[in-house]
Amino acid sequence: MAKAVRKQALGRGLSALLKDPTNDINSVQDKNADKVIGNIVELELSTIEMNPFQPRTNFNEESLRELSSSIKELGVIQPITVRKLDFNTYQLVSGERRMRASEALGLKTIPAYIRIANDQESLEMALVENIQRQDLDPIEIALSYQRLIDEINLTQEQMSDRVGKKRSTIANYLRLLKLDPIIQTGMRDGFISMGHGRAIINIEDHSIQIEIYTRILKQKLSVRDTESLVKNYNENKSLDEAKPTDKQNTEPPKFVTKSIEDFSDYFGHKIDIKIAKNGKGKITIPFHSEEDFNRIKKLVHSAK
Repeated sequence: MAKAVRKQALGRGLSALLKDPTNDINSVQDKNADKVIGNIVELELSTIEMNPFQPRTNFNEESLRELSSSIKELGVIQPITVRKLDFNTYQLVSGERRMRASEALGLKTIPAYIRIANDQESLEMALVENIQRQDLDPIEIALSYQRLIDEINLTQEQMSDRVGKKRSTIANYLRLLKLDPIIQTGMRDGFISMGHGRAIINIEDHSIQIEIYTRILKQKLSVRDTESLVKNYNENKSLDEAKPTDKQNTEPPKFVTKSIEDFSDYFGHKIDIKIAKNGKGKITIPFHSEEDFNRIKKLVHSAK
């Protein structure tokens, strides 16, 4: 998990920066503030106090144990959010379950996003700019969208305007956060694609999600195979009766998968792309009515 190690190293560097009393960061105008806003910082748990206005007071012990087990194996996938109170002193904004679970494990630090005074606009700009990067994995994009909802109070419609993506595209990314953390990590590390994740999310039971994820890795199932597996499970409630489709079509190469979303956004429909074993492919553009067909026809003519 080289990606996770890189981020944690960066977080430790920023942590050291925040411990410099001669250059304490309290506002967006301060030196090095731009290095903190929108980035992950590794903070000592002892420097973070609980939010006295936290509306939730009861935490399910079994759920916390499960979260602790997940953190022990995979680390904290989604950083907590804190606000800076004073020099090297912070107050929790969101992520109390993650913080409690980390404390239960005896961890000394936790990855965190830091909110500083008057950083609302700067944070929004940093997050939007971050989403536009080309090297982000689907989970990183989903987490950025979720932060815009939680911390900037943007609606999906407002996010659509800010980042230039359709609301349906944003919703598809956000749904990925309902996947089991193990599957989220697998997607971040490139073991499965977003297409696999979108298929698995149609099953709520995390134990079944993990079982399907394991089959994908062992049997090298394509997205289409995974969709068939999930469909059959939802119909039969048994993975034993669910058989993947015939592998006549192969997984699309990277140059195709990178463009599928662009095609779908342009035509306003999910575009189906099939690749045969000889490398030849076929693009299918669906339409739902004569009016929809004419709309697509105009798009084609306007592109000439």
